[in-house]
Amino acid sequence: MLVTLAADSRIRRLVRETVGGLPRQFWWLWVSTLVNKLGAFVITFLSLYLTTERGYSASYAGLVASLFGLGSTIAAVGAGVLADRIGRRPTLVAAQLGTAAATAVLGFVDGQVAIAVVAFLVGLCNNATRPATSAIIADLVPAEDRVRAYSLNFWAINIGFGVSAAVAGVIATQGYLTLFLLDALSTLVCAVVIFIRIPETKPAQPLANAKADGGPTIGLGTVFRDGRFMAVVGLNLLLALVFQQSSTTLPVDMGASGITATEYGVVIGLNGLLIVVLQIPLTRWMEGRSRTGLLIASCLLAGWGFGLAALAGSSAWLFALSVAVWTVGEILNAPTTMGLVAELSPTHGRGRYQGVYSLSWSLAMFLGPGVGGVVLQHAGAGVLWVGCGICGTVAALGHVAVARRARTTAGADAATGVAPTAAEKAPAGA
Repeated sequence: MLVTLAADSRIRRLVRETVGGLPRQFWWLWVSTLVNKLGAFVITFLSLYLTTERGYSASYAGLVASLFGLGSTIAAVGAGVLADRIGRRPTLVAAQLGTAAATAVLGFVDGQVAIAVVAFLVGLCNNATRPATSAIIADLVPAEDRVRAYSLNFWAINIGFGVSAAVAGVIATQGYLTLFLLDALSTLVCAVVIFIRIPETKPAQPLANAKADGGPTIGLGTVFRDGRFMAVVGLNLLLALVFQQSSTTLPVDMGASGITATEYGVVIGLNGLLIVVLQIPLTRWMEGRSRTGLLIASCLLAGWGFGLAALAGSSAWLFALSVAVWTVGEILNAPTTMGLVAELSPTHGRGRYQGVYSLSWSLAMFLGPGVGGVVLQHAGAGVLWVGCGICGTVAALGHVAVARRARTTAGADAATGVAPTAAEKAPAGA
């Protein structure tokens, strides 16, 4: 009896420490994210749809995915600026409404040019949500709880992703149009939840402290001149190029190896399932550990997790093992990096900083599919997956270099009596 009560007490304490103390508005944002991702079918299955349903080549599927990424690239910076200027809420709602409309249209259009143009518009609207969402979390949640909040939001994304990927494989056997329409509907519901339940969180800009806090003096040039922040962005870009293969070249390679759409849905759904199961325990395990160590480990696990796909052949089980390894890398990397970006972002420049950080993912969406598709088609899957392992290794070494430079700079500041900036107090890899 006493053992049962003690275990029950530990469980309650674990739940309280994991989800307690966060603002109610954050949880409405969490719910809207979950609803949206439960219906996020199109991005995951777009390459498979183009190659198996429409009969287009892997190169064309890569081109369409790259155009999706180009739209995302433009949106990353533009939406970040809008989030700072007109507010987080209107930027987010407009982006979601645009995504719902463009996704529905994509299910009906025919012809290579039309599909490519609409895919670009989907990417443009879809990624415009990222800077605003990240800025809202940074606005709502105190600094000491942000890694936990980003982890929980990432958890919601992957609960939805895991369920949608598994279900979508079954739905796709009845016709892909249903996937596009359900995706559009879930995004529309998300927009409604945000409009009704999430207030504007953009901080008031006090004139007396505007310059000191980086208010109106912060422009995109300021962000791009922030060396340590841009180092984080550059290393994230390299790792994002690897992760991008999961929704582009991976399904193409699996399809060419004889893996069915249903099997692909189950295998890639393992990514979301593992994040749902492991995200919270691993986030708690990460507390107090070296940020440099976590980033190095995450890069190596991600890169060589994809590298294992070179050994998979026609085995869905080996592809699943590959997904499991790089998923652990993703779990370690995501909250660590997002928390760091929030720390490095001045209050009145959060939209722009989050937009430029999002730019690394958007550039990966633009560059990754095209490069991956060409490598897969002309050099083979083995070269592609080993290349992913090399990229992960380079990113890990990059974090080592950034951490050493941060320590050298901190030592020089201490020797000269120059106080470090807020960004220098939380350097990449520190």
